[in-house]
Amino acid sequence: MAESNGNSQQPISDLEYDFLTVLHNKAEAVRAYETYIQDAQEANSQPCVELFQKLRQSEMEQAQEIRHHLQEVMQHGKM
Repeated sequence: MAESNGNSQQPISDLEYDFLTVLHNKAEAVRAYETYIQDAQEANSQPCVELFQKLRQSEMEQAQEIRHHLQEVMQHGKM
């Protein structure tokens, strides 16, 4: 989706696409961690529950940062 200038015929820029893709991947990871946490709870493994919760929280924080960058890119074309 190469964009040589601001008049591209593409619906979104490469940078917007990249951020959307990464954000989608983060959302899928958060959803997967919910399953992993449940599995660890069913296995009565509190250390695993805590690690999966920590990892999920990290993914959520990263997703928020990505959303911020995406909003900036969508409004201004770049950061």
